Amino acid sequence: MTESFHRSGEYENPHEGQQQAPVNPEWPPPPAYAPAHAPHPKKRGRGPLALIAAVAIVAAAIGGGTAYGIQELTGNDTVASSSTSTTVVPSSQKGTVAGVAKAVSPSIVEISADSGAGSSTGSGVIITSGGEIITNNHVVAGASQIKATTSDGKSYTAKVVGTDSKKDLALIRLENASGLKAATLGDSAGLQVGDQVVAIGSPEGLSGTVTSGIISALDRDVTVPTEEGQDQGQQQWGQGQGQGGDQWPFEFGGRQFNGDTGSETTTYKALQTDASLNPGNSGGALIDMNGNIIGINSAMYSPTSQASSSSDAGSVGLGFAIPINTVKADLAKLRAGSTD
Repeated sequence: MTESFHRSGEYENPHEGQQQAPVNPEWPPPPAYAPAHAPHPKKRGRGPLALIAAVAIVAAAIGGGTAYGIQELTGNDTVASSSTSTTVVPSSQKGTVAGVAKAVSPSIVEISADSGAGSSTGSGVIITSGGEIITNNHVVAGASQIKATTSDGKSYTAKVVGTDSKKDLALIRLENASGLKAATLGDSAGLQVGDQVVAIGSPEGLSGTVTSGIISALDRDVTVPTEEGQDQGQQQWGQGQGQGGDQWPFEFGGRQFNGDTGSETTTYKALQTDASLNPGNSGGALIDMNGNIIGINSAMYSPTSQASSSSDAGSVGLGFAIPINTVKADLAKLRAGSTD
């Protein structure tokens, strides 16, 4: 050996003091001497940097809009949730009504509900591949038997999991269902007046009907009767209106439509749309042009349901939908079996 190691831990260079070859000052300095056998680096503990990285990963997931689905149940009960910038529609058909219809129609079902008061036909949105479906409370309230038919014609028996009459929402679950195409729940907070939308439902029992329009207004106060306060004389499921009727009385701007709302009512903030909605659209989807569900259609003005005058004539493009953020906030309560 030509070098020795002092107690101070420094190496002694035997060539120290000898004349060195001239070094061009523009050259980079020679690398520092390293011992022949460099010690293995010690493993670093999971310190702040590791924590920051983990937080960054979680933040990225939330930013991508997947956090809601992750924190819910897994497997067949995973709810797909995204920001409105997430595109469900194939790029070749992005921004088209045809593209939205093709991408989302498999996630919309027709609901038939029977009770002592009659029968109704409404719509619902599949939110998990295992058969969880969001619809309006007034579509299934008091029903003794519920059936749901998917876009491919398959029919399932369904049971009510939970209801919230104050928001006119219900969660039902199909029996013995799996592998269904779940819709992607968007973010209604990012909507603007004038945004294009598509509605899919089963008006008058015509399943898979597609209409389109725009968001006409935001945060409209819509008042509807609760299940307990519904006057049975109002024929809650639209009996006498023909198969597919689910006329649901509501109040807006101090006026009542489709009948008397009764004394027990509740008011919620709704999206207003001019997309054509008819009896049977209730519980169906209001969708943005990226294919994300941004509302659950719940109320519409039907001029044939009451005496009309010349002053009532005009466009019937007056429909309302429950914002999807309201639905997402209520989902845990519905899954827990709420009967409010």
